[in-house]
Amino acid sequence: MAVFKRGKYYYYGFWWRGRFLMRSTRQSNPRVARQMEAAHRTALAKGEVGLVERKPVPKLTDFCAERFEPWARANFEKSSPKTWVGWYRNNLRAALRYRPLAERRLDEITGEHIADFAAHRQAEGLRTSSVNRSLQLLRRVLRLAVEWGVIESAPKVKLLRGEQHRERVVGPEEEARYLVVAPEPVASVAAVLVDTGLRPEECFRLRWEAVSWLNGRYGTLLVTHGKTAAARRLLPMTTRVRAILEARWQAAGKPEEGWTWPAPTRSGHMEPSTLKKQHYRALRESKVRPFVLYSLRHTFLTRLAMSGCDAWTLARIAGHSSIAISSRYVHPNEDAVLSAMSRLDSKRSIQEQVGPAASKILPA
Repeated sequence: MAVFKRGKYYYYGFWWRGRFLMRSTRQSNPRVARQMEAAHRTALAKGEVGLVERKPVPKLTDFCAERFEPWARANFEKSSPKTWVGWYRNNLRAALRYRPLAERRLDEITGEHIADFAAHRQAEGLRTSSVNRSLQLLRRVLRLAVEWGVIESAPKVKLLRGEQHRERVVGPEEEARYLVVAPEPVASVAAVLVDTGLRPEECFRLRWEAVSWLNGRYGTLLVTHGKTAAARRLLPMTTRVRAILEARWQAAGKPEEGWTWPAPTRSGHMEPSTLKKQHYRALRESKVRPFVLYSLRHTFLTRLAMSGCDAWTLARIAGHSSIAISSRYVHPNEDAVLSAMSRLDSKRSIQEQVGPAASKILPA
């Protein structure tokens, strides 16, 4: 193949024993570039320069065992145990149990193999959301393999359609019925969640060092850990949250440090399993339509948006890295939509009555 120029310098390329070799000469003179090509060919023919052999591409199961799983364990096992166990470890095991995929080399995996894996997971009776979590894990594995130079490209992983997202919003009347019958500490936790929008795990990991009684109007909470860097944030307390936490603080002897929600668990603080039985019992007794504690975060953010909070402030309060993520948490009901449309219609009617000239002075 002839010498060719790319940008400032000349390159050369040729086939050698079934392999195509291309090099940059780092030269702007075509004559020197051709001399370098000839020298390279001669050196190869004499055996003075050997071909750089690529390492064999590993199977999916070997790559995960040797590189991906140690990486995930080192990054998430201690800093975010829930992410490690609930997402990485469980979904990784599901992918490796499917032998037609696990025993293939990474460069042999195609979109068809991924679709077969998704169909296999569906045949196990899993919901679409559970299947998509496994597919997202597989996509993460393949993209890291590309990033680490193990394979040159990765197939596209398409998620299944029809996934049901969490859209449950607890109404004020439902909230009151639930809190009346809910025992402690689930009643206090639920009240804090619905007044702050904290993720349940952020609430459980709250420490007294992060609670300030002097900042703001009623005090503040500092969230130090979360899913992303944006999760670190300072939140003001409401009067109800202040009363709940202050009562716990005084009952604990006014400690300067320690878990706000201590429990006899491995971590030393409450976990989702700690409140599960109390939560289900409160749902039965209150006869409120079932919801999970995480729905209280959706409830708070929906109420915050309906109060007129702008999207950027809402994302900051929620601890989201973008307003696109926050949009998944806001679920206005039909009454809110009808009210917004009525306000628009009323404004239009006023403008028509006062005339085009006078409407210009109306506030936007």
